[in-house]
Amino acid sequence: MQGFVIVSGLSGAGKSTAVRVLEDMGYFCVDNLPPALLPKFAELCLQGKVKKVALGIDIRGGGFFEHILDRLQALERMGLKYQIIFLEASDATLIRRYKETRRRHPLAMQGRVLEGIANERQRMQELRSRATYVIDTTNTTPAQLKEEIRTLFAEGEDLERLLITLVSFGFKRGIPLDADMVFDVRFLPNPFYIERLRDCTGKDKAVQEYVLDWPVTKKFLAKVVELIEFLIPHFIKEGKTSLVLSIGCTGGRHRSVTIAEELGSRLSANKHRVFVQHRDVEKDMEE
Repeated sequence: MQGFVIVSGLSGAGKSTAVRVLEDMGYFCVDNLPPALLPKFAELCLQGKVKKVALGIDIRGGGFFEHILDRLQALERMGLKYQIIFLEASDATLIRRYKETRRRHPLAMQGRVLEGIANERQRMQELRSRATYVIDTTNTTPAQLKEEIRTLFAEGEDLERLLITLVSFGFKRGIPLDADMVFDVRFLPNPFYIERLRDCTGKDKAVQEYVLDWPVTKKFLAKVVELIEFLIPHFIKEGKTSLVLSIGCTGGRHRSVTIAEELGSRLSANKHRVFVQHRDVEKDMEE
């Protein structure tokens, strides 16, 4: 068997999305399989010469889930190599997603989503510790999660292309936890102090023209692109499949957003796979 992937994690973190991506990549997928059936299912797949399998397993298995580690040991005794994707997100993000979908958390018997999440984190901790990949989807869109899964399990030429995520942020709210590299652009002229630009963002043309027109900005962008282009083949050689570049200014609304957008355009033009995120652009403007 070429691949046996178990997709699990916290409810609302994106498991169903990950399973669908693997299905699109040619995996035979089964969602919400009771863990007790795991060894028997694997045996049937081996007999049927199924090459790639992906299973979605989560806390909805109820009492069956308590035996998941025993079932994993059974797979190991069979000589079957497997990988585990564990998806998670912050409490605030999971609560927001549940409110948006109006679904009830499977462990929130009294309707308190936060209590259900805390219970689930505790019960899933040991499985998380055995995961091959732990993916935090707090600041990840469904499209970005799909691309990350494709990158992790890509074959052939797709392995030669790194997934680059550019994240703009404000230093006053902290550096993104998953940043591989951080660029501080607080040295650039600040549109916040221009009255006509203060209420705009780095997505607006007027702000972009103001920030990008300075010679220091042009020189900075050229050097950053040169650095990233130099590093990409070395990251790929090391086995890295994704790269998170964070660009920060004071509030994360003007300069960092402009630079992230411009870097995204330049890297995309060079045939790289790029996603751009703006963590703090919609938050208050106080700088």
